[in-house]
Amino acid sequence: MRHQKIALVIMAVLFALAPLAVYPVFIMKVMTFALFACAFNLLIGYGGLLSFGHAMFLGTAGYAAAHSAKVWGFPPELAILFGTGAAALLGVVTGLLAIRRQGIYFAMITLALAQMIYFYYLQVKFTGGEDGIQAVPRGTLFGFIDLSNIWAMYYTVLVIFLGGFLAIYRVIHSPFGQVLKCIRENEPRAISLGYDTTRYKLLAFVISATLAGLAGATKALVFQLASLTDVHWTMSGEVVLMTLLGGLGTIFGPVVGALIIISMENYLAQLGAWVTIVQGVIFVVCVLTFRRGVIGELASFLKKPL
Repeated sequence: MRHQKIALVIMAVLFALAPLAVYPVFIMKVMTFALFACAFNLLIGYGGLLSFGHAMFLGTAGYAAAHSAKVWGFPPELAILFGTGAAALLGVVTGLLAIRRQGIYFAMITLALAQMIYFYYLQVKFTGGEDGIQAVPRGTLFGFIDLSNIWAMYYTVLVIFLGGFLAIYRVIHSPFGQVLKCIRENEPRAISLGYDTTRYKLLAFVISATLAGLAGATKALVFQLASLTDVHWTMSGEVVLMTLLGGLGTIFGPVVGALIIISMENYLAQLGAWVTIVQGVIFVVCVLTFRRGVIGELASFLKKPL
């Protein structure tokens, strides 16, 4: 626990100082996707539930936040809350439909539901179809923090990211998190001990969806855009890659995985479609050489959980 807290402080300091050396918008993108990956990791890494449709929560929150800010005139704090709430509600509905299935059946149901959501957003008017919702106003946070200022926007995103990360950290180390791990390792054993495993898995699914929504709503304000990209199935695949590359079932792994993937997309953009091939090669190398991911292998070397 002590070394995890030290690592948390180091991570917070690095993100706080990062914009002094790196383009702030790039780091904001890393933080939003890191929160998305951490939310996904809570579900698969600690609950043992592989969702192939997590992009629907990211995209739904983005659309809800963007629409409420641009059309309804919501201030940024209410827009983010509205987007996060929309993702939580969608998490409850889809969770009730999917959570009673296990393994590949659960994964396929979440993928099917996400594709339904994608084609719905493609058709309805409020999303703007293929154009998305553009020129989303960042507004003024709490009536006095002007988010059009890049530094104000950056440190707002940093606070949201750290808040979401600490919430996940608390869940993992709570009695609920311990039961969740027990269900992951041996669900029949957990049932025999008297735990309602379906209820625990549903709650984990909703928490994961809510935090993924928080990431999506924040991302919509950062880039002032909500588009179909965030709800497409490839985004669900990308968050799987981030989590596996960083370290499945580790606390800091998804953050490192998001940093690696977003850095590749940013600095290898001139390669065009070859970026996907490079990502595939790296994923294959990762699976063959360090199956526990970057942080998983580091934790194994140090013999301390990270």
